[in-house]
Amino acid sequence: MGKVVHIIGNGPSAGLTYNTSVKGLKYTCNLPPFSVPGAKATFMVDFKMMKAITDGSVTVPGEWILGFRPKKWTEVNPRFYLKYAPQIKEFYLDKPTWVRSYTDFNCGHTSVHYAAHKLKAEEVHMYGFDSIFDLDLRSCTDFYLNSDRGTMNNTRLSGNWRPIWHRMWKESPDTKFILYHHHSNIKTPPVSKNVEIVVVPKGKKR
Repeated sequence: MGKVVHIIGNGPSAGLTYNTSVKGLKYTCNLPPFSVPGAKATFMVDFKMMKAITDGSVTVPGEWILGFRPKKWTEVNPRFYLKYAPQIKEFYLDKPTWVRSYTDFNCGHTSVHYAAHKLKAEEVHMYGFDSIFDLDLRSCTDFYLNSDRGTMNNTRLSGNWRPIWHRMWKESPDTKFILYHHHSNIKTPPVSKNVEIVVVPKGKKR
C-alpha cells in the first residue's frame, strides 16, 4: 500500500469517527479536539489563530504547517516568528487557481490539498469534516475563538466551501479520499469515483 494520510478536522464528529489506532501519517487542524499521539504537524491558515497564539490565549503544541495569512503574520510580527520558528515546519502556500481567495480555502482544504498534492498520498482519510455533510460549521476552535455560527453565515460559508471539495477530489484521481461521518448524505454532489464514505452510527465509536 502507498502513503496513507489521516486528517483530523475540528467538526463535532471527529472524536466519534477517528480511531487512534490507525496507521499512517496523522495531521491535525488548528487545535485538535483531543490528543492525537504521533501527529506530524498541525495546519493553521487564519489570522485569528495567530493572534490568539500571540496573545497567549491559545497554545498549539508540536510542529506547524502554516498557510498564506499566517505567513503574512510572521512577516509583520518578527518577534512572533523568532519565538515560534522552531515549531514552524513549513509554509504551504499552494492554492488552486480556480479557488477565488485564501478566505475560501479553509484549514481543512489546505491540509487535504497538502496530503494529495505534496505528499502524493494514495489514501487520505478525513475525520470531523461535518460541513461537507450538514449545515454544521461548529468547530472545537469555537471554544476559544469567537466565530459567527448564525444560519446566514453558515449558509454563506458552506456555499463557498463545498464546491471546492468536489473539484479537489476530481483533480486528484490517483488519490482515494475516505470520509467518515454519521450518515452518507453528502452535500457536495456529484461525488467523484475516488471518494468513499464510511458511516459510523452515532453512539458507536469506531
